[in-house]
Amino acid sequence: METSSAAPPLPEFKDRRAGLIVFGIILIALGGLAALMIPLMLVGQLMSRHAPGVEPLPLRFMLPGVLVYLGAATAFVWLGIGSMMCRRWARALLLVLAWLWLIGGCMGMVFALFIMPQMFAQPQPGMPPLPPVARVMIMLFTLATCFVIYVLIPGVLVFFYQSRHVQATCAARDPVPRWTDACPLPVLALSLLLGFGAACMPFMVLFHGVVPFFGRYLSGAPGMVLLLASAVAYAWAARASYRRQLAGWWVAVLGYGLWMLSAAVTFARAGLLPMYERMGFPPAQLEQMQRMNFLHGPLLPVLTAICWLPFLGGLLYVRRYFKR
Repeated sequence: METSSAAPPLPEFKDRRAGLIVFGIILIALGGLAALMIPLMLVGQLMSRHAPGVEPLPLRFMLPGVLVYLGAATAFVWLGIGSMMCRRWARALLLVLAWLWLIGGCMGMVFALFIMPQMFAQPQPGMPPLPPVARVMIMLFTLATCFVIYVLIPGVLVFFYQSRHVQATCAARDPVPRWTDACPLPVLALSLLLGFGAACMPFMVLFHGVVPFFGRYLSGAPGMVLLLASAVAYAWAARASYRRQLAGWWVAVLGYGLWMLSAAVTFARAGLLPMYERMGFPPAQLEQMQRMNFLHGPLLPVLTAICWLPFLGGLLYVRRYFKR
């Protein structure tokens, strides 16, 4: 009698290809909405230039927003196509993106819950004050919209793409190892976050290189040198983290930790208004910010420190995956 040496059968799973296609279509639609925001921003900028009594922001302030929407549109369409094709890399990147989106959205909701009531309590220049009921309704609608965009949508993406059935479906339909399989997903998330930070640093040059530095603001050449040095360090740390080198993790801890500590100390001592002044905001915008009490009190530094805690916890959790 011959003995069979066949490999053990794969664990049974439910094929989620239909769900991957549906979510891929939704992601492509989100990419289309993100792309639509770019002409809407440009139209709003043009209309504000012709509105009486309104001082528009300089065009250089719009470039980061345009690039963010352009990047989001490209990423959503690209990942949506990958999801429809059941690619392993698409599932991994979508899971990383959804988790970062969800964690950032939860922290943003904490900011909004504390800051939005103070913002709506400030009367707008040239406009009569809103009735209390209307103010509460507008605030609740704004919070509900933010909850859907920044918590509900990424939460649904995490719930779907983290399913073992989705993972098994992508592994069965895309058996070729991909670059996203080279490290655990938490490490991949840290590497991508560092790479994104490195890519964003040079754009602060558009804002005169203004950065908080332990109680005061640097600008001009000193600020730009600090930003470019941080960008180089983050880019190196992104590559080292992807390779699971412990030095990359340490750069992330020290880099993000020093930035957050520096921001909290500077916000507490100097407030935010000097930063916007050095960035070149128009006087009308600065006057409106001057009336916002939360920009000058202890609330902003405290919230900055509180929001650093979940990120620090994530860094400590990821530490287990790194080699000495």
